[in-house]
Amino acid sequence: MNSEHFRITFVIRAMDCPDELRIIETELRPIPGVLDLRANFIEHTLTVIHDGTLEPAGIRKAIEQTGFAAVPRDEAGEAQVRERAEERAAARWWPRNGRVLGMVLSGALLLVAAATYFILPAIGGTVLLSVLGAKWTVTDAVLLLAALAGGLKLFRSGIRSAVKRSADMNLLMTVAVIGAVAVHELFEGASVVFLFALAQWLETRSISRARDSIRRLLDLSPREAVVVREGKEERVPVERVAVGEMLVIKPGEKIPLDGAVVDGASDVDESPVTGESMPVEKQPGDRVFAGSLNQHGSLTIAAGKEWKDTALAKVIHLVEEAQSRRAPSQQFVDRFARYYTPSVLVIAGLIAVVPALFGLPFGVWFYKALVLLVIACPCALVISTPVTIICALARAAHDGVLIKGGSHLENIGKLDTIIFDKTGTLTQGKPEVVDVLPLNGADPREVLRVAAAVESRSEHHLARAVLRRAAEEGVQPPPIANFAALPGRGARAEVDGSVYYAGSLRLFREICVDVSSAEPMLLKQESEGKAVVLVGTPDRLLGAVVLADVIRPNAADALHKLRELGIDDFVMLTGDNEGTAKAIAGQLGMDHYHAGLLPEDKVHEVNETLDERKRAAMVGDGVNDAPALAASTVGIAMGTAGTDAALETADVALMADDLEKLPFTVSLGRRTVAIIRQNIGLSLVIKLAFIVLAVAGTATLWSAVVADMGASLLVIFNGMRLLNFHEKHSVPCRTRGRI
Repeated sequence: MNSEHFRITFVIRAMDCPDELRIIETELRPIPGVLDLRANFIEHTLTVIHDGTLEPAGIRKAIEQTGFAAVPRDEAGEAQVRERAEERAAARWWPRNGRVLGMVLSGALLLVAAATYFILPAIGGTVLLSVLGAKWTVTDAVLLLAALAGGLKLFRSGIRSAVKRSADMNLLMTVAVIGAVAVHELFEGASVVFLFALAQWLETRSISRARDSIRRLLDLSPREAVVVREGKEERVPVERVAVGEMLVIKPGEKIPLDGAVVDGASDVDESPVTGESMPVEKQPGDRVFAGSLNQHGSLTIAAGKEWKDTALAKVIHLVEEAQSRRAPSQQFVDRFARYYTPSVLVIAGLIAVVPALFGLPFGVWFYKALVLLVIACPCALVISTPVTIICALARAAHDGVLIKGGSHLENIGKLDTIIFDKTGTLTQGKPEVVDVLPLNGADPREVLRVAAAVESRSEHHLARAVLRRAAEEGVQPPPIANFAALPGRGARAEVDGSVYYAGSLRLFREICVDVSSAEPMLLKQESEGKAVVLVGTPDRLLGAVVLADVIRPNAADALHKLRELGIDDFVMLTGDNEGTAKAIAGQLGMDHYHAGLLPEDKVHEVNETLDERKRAAMVGDGVNDAPALAASTVGIAMGTAGTDAALETADVALMADDLEKLPFTVSLGRRTVAIIRQNIGLSLVIKLAFIVLAVAGTATLWSAVVADMGASLLVIFNGMRLLNFHEKHSVPCRTRGRI
């Protein structure tokens, strides 16, 4: 988002569906200075993005002109919003009391009306008044009250839509109920209202499960922290902890803020943030994240960020924001509904009027028109995509995969090519000792011992790898004397009173050591992209330590799973030399590789792939590969927990540094695309079938509502299956069709 753009967010309680958003959009989008609108139906918020020329009061007034009450939500109110979310979750079986009470009262009055009609006909049949030749009885009055009790919100929304000339499902249902009352079909009219209210409540209850999955992210981070102030431990709200203050985390407690370990050691479960299932050992200097669970030891950490800037807070914010970005299929449905609903009104009007012009009974065809209005209600179609997207985003976030919008989720589901950066993505990103080769009769452990001793004071990254290998092998480097770094060549030191060298082939040639026996081995290792540290005295070579940037342990398995999912082209990009690139690509079975690339070269290769009409994802670190990530169909950044730049750059962020999350993400995308298509197809088929029945005269108002309610619940439950998604449930998807 351009830094010159401004945002103001409003809480709009009554806005909980795309139809109501459309009414507000009609009012706001023509206002000069309004750049974009982003709705979050989970939190009932609307974010207005503007150029800075608008005042919150003016935007609020424009919203309220549509009949919706709007309350600004500034940053200071974030904690209140979180509390409201928790309160709603606690009271989830009694949401929006007014609506529930209206539905219950409507149902009760329907039962009373049935009782007065069938059981107490003397009372129910009592005529209260006559209007235009129609007699209104006690039963009729009770039915009218039932319709009013259950349909107040429906009628308000329908009238609002009519005033704003925005035809939606509320207007369709309002016209249908008014028409039923006009033709004195009160029982069916009241039944329509009750069943519609029941359907809305069931939809709300069903969707709340997806909403709760996202809200549970809020519960991962504790509300309070134990801070050391003036030598004493003090428990304070996380909002009052300053950056740099010391926090005490006891065993079994959650870490309240991002920071770094200052004292103590423990295993920390970071799965709530990264999705990594295994606990991670933490020692002084290691980073920790808010929401992680400290398991055994006590830790003292220095707060590194304020509560609103933690990795978990950013994830929550980005997941919420992602819901406001409509997927392509959702955009298609919205466009379809925008023209579909007015068309239905016109067709229903023609069905009601035209047959009467040819002498057919007006009442019969007017009733058919009312049934058509109810059946044609696009509720199931409109809700089919967003509920699926919400469930998929929630499921991905639960596994430490942040997908920043429905469009990216759908694109993931249609990928056929994945482009990988090599270093840090397919490989560990740091050199490791892969072999110790003795020469001239030397012992391998002695070669490693001397190499570790000479390298013990070196700052070179290869030296650290040698010392790690020595520690793993239990080899203790002896004390050294007279250490000297030899820039660009290696190092020299006295070990056990003798001079030893560790370094390149060039170094040993300079000190006139015979290296002919080692040259074939060196050429072979270098052709495979490996680095070699020679070890020896001024007189002879003892051996060589071979190092390489090793492939991640799970890389091959992850690529195999991606093949099974239908990804048929893997490309590797690297700035390394041809030999290294060829060796790594060969071991992993890459289809193509390109070596010696600069950042701009990587962008060129991505564009070349896209020019072949392929949908290609770029997987990198999210910082160095930012241009290539931006150029690809989907940019996927790995290991981004706590890396702000990566979170901002990529379309998808794998919070853990784990390639295994990639097949899960692609699999989830495949399944999401499949379910969206199923839902749209089911909605349209059910609508078409009942429209035919309505014109044929075999469908009634109440059966039309039942069908609409059934279709809505069917697509909701189908989408909710994603909340329990597991990778094994997915199937290959090679279709390239667009919705």
